[in-house]
Amino acid sequence: MKKIISLGLLGATSSLMALGGEFASLYKDPRIMGMGGANVAVGSYSTAVFSNPAGLANIKKEHGFVVDILSVGVTASSGIQTISDDFANVEDGKNGQTETQQIVDILEEYNGDQFNVQSNNYTSVSKNSDLFAWSIGLLAATDAGFAVHGNGSASGSLVEAAGRGYGGVVLGAAKTYDIEYGELDIGIGLKYITQTSYEGPLSVTDLTGDNPGETLQEEYEKEASGYGIDVGITYKPLPDSSWHPALGLSVLNIGAMDMESNYGGQPLTVNIGASVSPEVKYIDKLVLAADYVDMFNANTVRFYSFGDDGSVSHTDLVDSDFMKRLRLGAGIGLIDSTYFSTTLNVGLYQGAYTAGVDMELTILKLNVATYQEEAGTGSVSIPDRRYMAQIGIGW
Repeated sequence: MKKIISLGLLGATSSLMALGGEFASLYKDPRIMGMGGANVAVGSYSTAVFSNPAGLANIKKEHGFVVDILSVGVTASSGIQTISDDFANVEDGKNGQTETQQIVDILEEYNGDQFNVQSNNYTSVSKNSDLFAWSIGLLAATDAGFAVHGNGSASGSLVEAAGRGYGGVVLGAAKTYDIEYGELDIGIGLKYITQTSYEGPLSVTDLTGDNPGETLQEEYEKEASGYGIDVGITYKPLPDSSWHPALGLSVLNIGAMDMESNYGGQPLTVNIGASVSPEVKYIDKLVLAADYVDMFNANTVRFYSFGDDGSVSHTDLVDSDFMKRLRLGAGIGLIDSTYFSTTLNVGLYQGAYTAGVDMELTILKLNVATYQEEAGTGSVSIPDRRYMAQIGIGW
């Protein structure tokens, strides 16, 4: 049924945290997520600005200008294709049922499930020189998701949607200082983000309309913008050691990134990390890392209330789940040559495994990864296994 959905592209501008506790984020790099999302003490990429700007100092100087153009990425929940196909096959009169009856059946089948689909493009130019390292990036992204609450009645079955379309500019700089006991990288970042967000329910009546996204846009659309300052350090106590140990600390989103408390706001977080990069024969690099993010529990669980008049309100409760904040990862660089490089990544993110592969062939980059987002908290588990793919041009 063409007029129902591609639910996965609902409005093309939504993301879900309905009755869930997904951590706020602006950008997830598949190279980092394959490694459990652990990057506070690692860096090495332009996207270090999203975890610790001091990590820009670890970009290899011999690479000169590091350019990523049209780095288009897509992330989707494991069941997004199945539920999208089910809605696409809804047709009035099929099997003797009306469209409404078929939609109610689908909502009952997926009751309690959460789904998410994202797209993004982070284009950046970076360089690590003898003076300092810097990066300039442009971010454009959509984040679409929904939670299914089907109870078998046409009036009560709901899809709860909450999400955003957003973008902006991200700047970062880092400098290395030789100190008495090792090296200290100090970084600072600045970002300005503007977004349109949506939070609200879709009834069965909405889903049988010509465009369910219109309900979100007309009734629940909010616009906001904010700026944030990020600061971070990476301390390398034994820079000449074959293990290359490092400790990292970052404070992210200092400023006005709460986006007026709309969905998509970025709370101020304090994050710590540690890593080692032991020198191992026959491989280009080995990185082992551990992070503990959001030390002071700034991320919350958002519970929605829907009034009979169509109004939407929410309550944000503290989430102090330890496992959701712990990230462990390992990256194994097999080859790093002028024309081809590849890295294998594995890790643990929010208590579940991650894996990924990064490849570069001349100017073509391909990154794939999988991770599991925990939208629940504590004793309530709402796992959402996701798969990422990114292709881009860079050198």
